[in-house]
Amino acid sequence: MDHKQLLASVTYPSLQGPGIDPNKYGTPTSGLETILSQVIGILTIVAFIYFAIQIILAGYAYISNGGDAKNIETSRKRLTEGVLGVTIVVLALALSALIAKIAGINNIFDLNALFNSMGLN
Repeated sequence: MDHKQLLASVTYPSLQGPGIDPNKYGTPTSGLETILSQVIGILTIVAFIYFAIQIILAGYAYISNGGDAKNIETSRKRLTEGVLGVTIVVLALALSALIAKIAGINNIFDLNALFNSMGLN
């Protein structure tokens, strides 16, 4: 048995792990679409939860401050920032959806359709 036959007879274990299967989510653009959609969805939920907690805590501090002017102003500022944060999150989602609609993208994260319309299959 020469060295070529010896190397050909060796069986190698299959590779496993993250990144090994490039078509796990379908095409590369649909994989990117899925990942972006999940990340933005999770970040949006986290932002809503954070700002809702801030609004609740600021409201509680406003009610229970005992009439102290400094605490009232601090609580009012926190409440305003919480409402402003929720408003920014909602407006960011609405604005991105509007821009996507104007650009002709039905689903904001449908990268396959976007690349196909640009001729970048």
